[in-house]
Amino acid sequence: MTDLTTTRPHDLVELALSLSRADGCVVIADEESTANLRWAGNALTTNGVTRGRRLTVIATVDGAEGTASGVVSREAVTTEDVEPLVRAAEDAARAAGPAEDAQPLAAGRPVSPGFTEPPAETSIAVFDAFGPALGEAFARAAAQGELLYGFARHEVVTSYLGSSTGLRLRHDQPTGMVEINAKTADLSGSAWAGAATRDFTDVDLPALHTELTKRLGWGARRVDLPAGRYETLLPPSAVADLMIYLNWSSGGRDAHEGRTVFSKPGGGTRVGEKLSPLPLTLRSDPHEEGLEAAPFVLTHSSGGDVSVFDDGLPITATQWLREGVLNDLVTSRHAADLTGLPLRPAVDNLVLETADQASAPTLDEMIARTERGLLLTCLWYIREVDPATLLLTGLTRDGVYLVENGEVVGAVNNFRFNESPVDLLGRITEVGRTERCLPREWNDYFTRTAMPPVRVADFNMSSVSQAS
Repeated sequence: MTDLTTTRPHDLVELALSLSRADGCVVIADEESTANLRWAGNALTTNGVTRGRRLTVIATVDGAEGTASGVVSREAVTTEDVEPLVRAAEDAARAAGPAEDAQPLAAGRPVSPGFTEPPAETSIAVFDAFGPALGEAFARAAAQGELLYGFARHEVVTSYLGSSTGLRLRHDQPTGMVEINAKTADLSGSAWAGAATRDFTDVDLPALHTELTKRLGWGARRVDLPAGRYETLLPPSAVADLMIYLNWSSGGRDAHEGRTVFSKPGGGTRVGEKLSPLPLTLRSDPHEEGLEAAPFVLTHSSGGDVSVFDDGLPITATQWLREGVLNDLVTSRHAADLTGLPLRPAVDNLVLETADQASAPTLDEMIARTERGLLLTCLWYIREVDPATLLLTGLTRDGVYLVENGEVVGAVNNFRFNESPVDLLGRITEVGRTERCLPREWNDYFTRTAMPPVRVADFNMSSVSQAS
């Protein structure tokens, strides 16, 4: 029997395509390798490397009433597993009714360089510089009476996409992240910091630790505040979590059919409507430096505004919000046909920025000109309350601080918040300098973001929370 180390993923793609008896076929082989470190109480606890494979077969079958599709995925596939997988996908297609999103399979794209080459991989060596820096941070933390907890993870996924229409595409996607919690020795104070990276060469661990120490110092004084609306500074991480949810909710079809905050009263969508008085642009670009993502549609299932029939279509830079105006919504070819909107596939990165980055302030500069307000660290446990307004609720965590006369004067209690990121866009009064950041809530699913800190005049802290 063959195994994962001797079977080449592009050969599995070619084998599956050669075995297909369907009218159309798309095959995706995903090769994944990961390396990770975990630590607690200023000591490394675990480390390891894993490797995995998933093969997905999408079979399409033409019929008198339309084209049906069947999708089957399996893990750890070897050559002996391919034919049963192909037959299962074909059986699923024949058992299904005509697919609503059926379109001709993508074709006519050049073969990706390296399609027949081995997959990219990571290893524990990715932490060669980070590991010693972490050991030094442990020593500093111990000397300062702090405890560090957290983890670092690096993943590389190489995806091979082949189709019966001649597509042979490849994408290598590295994803790295580090999260650190610093706690006081008695565990009464906690602060969080995180960073996203492609290869860990740009993670400034001493700077992250310095920031955490500063925040623990701010927490030496405690102030109790009631629920209410407060002028609030949201750091890039918190802004990222809100904008990611906004982007996930920006499906063109749902908006056109009146089900979302982007639906226009009376019918249609709010595309072209001004959502912010500030020149804010929310955009995605698969070639964004440091945030590179797949430049073609690479999906393993259909739903909403994503379709397996679109696999392999090129993805281009898109401005979802352009200088405050709603400019585009996410669409598949099927959704674009239904709504009259242009084709705009989802992109696996997100950037929010103001027009003049050169003069945009840093978060520290925004703090310095705050008379009285709150400074958040991050948001978590975000859940949707009302899709019609995109009202979200969630909690603050690991540090909410009181700012008075340009200085942080202490830590306050946590809150539950209720806010709509769409409504928030219209109430932002100041936008800082955009920087790469790690979202706290959604980093299991979405890590490639660059966001600014923002000032909101009346952020709604709806109740006091006991979360720490």
